Amino acid sequence: MRKKKTSKIKRKAGLPPGSLVHIGKQKIENIRVSLIEYDLENYNEKVCKTLEECYPSKTNRLISWINVDGLHDTETIAKLGNHFELHPLLLEDVLNTRQRPKIEEYDDYIFLTLKMLSINEEEDTVNSEQVSFVLGKNWVISFQEQEGDIFEGARVRLRESKGNIRKKGADYLLYRLIDSVVDNYFSVTEHINESTEILEDQVLESDSRELMQEIQHLKKQLINLRKAVNPLREAILSLQKDEIELIEESTTHYLRDVYEDIIQVYESIDTQRDILNSIMDLYLSGISNRMNQVMQVLTIIATIFIPLTFIVGVYGMNFENIPELHYKYGYHVVWFVMIIVIIAMIIYFRKKKWL
Repeated sequence: MRKKKTSKIKRKAGLPPGSLVHIGKQKIENIRVSLIEYDLENYNEKVCKTLEECYPSKTNRLISWINVDGLHDTETIAKLGNHFELHPLLLEDVLNTRQRPKIEEYDDYIFLTLKMLSINEEEDTVNSEQVSFVLGKNWVISFQEQEGDIFEGARVRLRESKGNIRKKGADYLLYRLIDSVVDNYFSVTEHINESTEILEDQVLESDSRELMQEIQHLKKQLINLRKAVNPLREAILSLQKDEIELIEESTTHYLRDVYEDIIQVYESIDTQRDILNSIMDLYLSGISNRMNQVMQVLTIIATIFIPLTFIVGVYGMNFENIPELHYKYGYHVVWFVMIIVIIAMIIYFRKKKWL
């Protein structure tokens, strides 16, 4: 008999607030911590062999970006949180991969969590991964579920000192990371848009059950995308409007651009949802029309055979004194009458444009 797995959420129930329990799937074997330190003249990038290697970043004059891949090792997350004096409730939200995108402001740092989306080309699905950021005075800590992300562009700009990223503070680095996540939303919506166009053409040609499954599959992806974008819109709006000391005024202008991008993505989601609803109506209408055509053919056939059945029924009665029963050409006459009836009904149906 198959054993029933105990949900981590159920195991967490009843524990005091701030208890660190990883909720979600373990996506990598070992946790990985990387560190990037920089200013306008200096740059250093490394993978930390021990967690202690990134501790000086708290008081370092350089801007530091600490990236943690893997959330299943709660002890390591707790040690990092204790050194940077992160609130236990914040760490609890980091470990809960089902967390709703949100922003929270503390005395010395800002916490932001959101969903990083990507396209799985092999399975034609949208993958979702939770990414959390903590912004301090001169440092940013990012928590990811697994290795591999969409931040390579930001790393390249840091290495090659392109643009303003090494001229500005940690708040601008946070903006660049958020902007990378939001920009990737456009790729996801474009992928869904292309799938929708292909699906629309297929619906016009066929009414197979696979098309219904594909429609439901795309609807589910749109729902997941909307869950990721809608709360993030509120979080970015709060981040750019609130007077937060850690966010410079010049950075709020960039955040306003991110907010506009999120609005555009959200509108695209609504548009795609309306299109999918229209495709669903088109699919159901096509099935209904084909069913009506089948019923029309069957009705015409049944209507033709009704008078023939009547004739056969009359002359199939077991009475001895039927006048035409012993007529020499009676059989041929009946066939002639039935053929005339069939031809007359077909002509009538054609005049009515039922055929």
